[in-house]
Amino acid sequence: MPTICMPMCEILPQMIGVAMAGKAVTKVVRRCHTAKEDRNLNLSECQLMSFPDAVYHLMRNTVLISCDLSSNVFRKIPPQLPIKFFNISELNLSNNRLSTLPEELKDLKELLRLDLSHNDFMILPKVAFKIPHLVFLSLKQNFIVDVDISKVQAAPSLRELNMEDNPLTKTSYIQLRSIPSDKLLVHVSEPKPSDDDDDDFDVSPPNNSV
Repeated sequence: MPTICMPMCEILPQMIGVAMAGKAVTKVVRRCHTAKEDRNLNLSECQLMSFPDAVYHLMRNTVLISCDLSSNVFRKIPPQLPIKFFNISELNLSNNRLSTLPEELKDLKELLRLDLSHNDFMILPKVAFKIPHLVFLSLKQNFIVDVDISKVQAAPSLRELNMEDNPLTKTSYIQLRSIPSDKLLVHVSEPKPSDDDDDDFDVSPPNNSV
């Protein structure tokens, strides 16, 4: 009996449909086809809880330059993503539920911009500061309290860091503000006063780098 070969347009929705359904499947497939033309994979607002393996298959012959996974419900990013999409220069992971990142992210040698804003990070993701040519990093509106300033200063190419709207301690706030702006432009929100704050505590940094 001869083997029946189904068209890829029928196979992919079935593969993706394990974790998704309905219009979301159609949206993912259509955006993958668009990405084959412009090399920018935009899977934002696709109701994704995990990255569909079928996408790797569809994009296997495409060298992507950017990937937008914002406004989904990711709790983790698979290690395969930076391995498969190793040429991307922009990665948008904002508005998800992330609290960790795969160590493989440090191998994205072309990555210049990484957006991790509006996630669930409670500590600085160390791997983000190991990405060799990363210029811009946003961690705006997470839940980061303490900052290891040595990790920030050791970032090889980082020139701009957004730490606004995090519940930073006064110490972390002052340390970030004290970084010279000609080395690293830091955006940071002043900590909200608490009941045990000293009235005469001055949170103004020695120089303004914002």
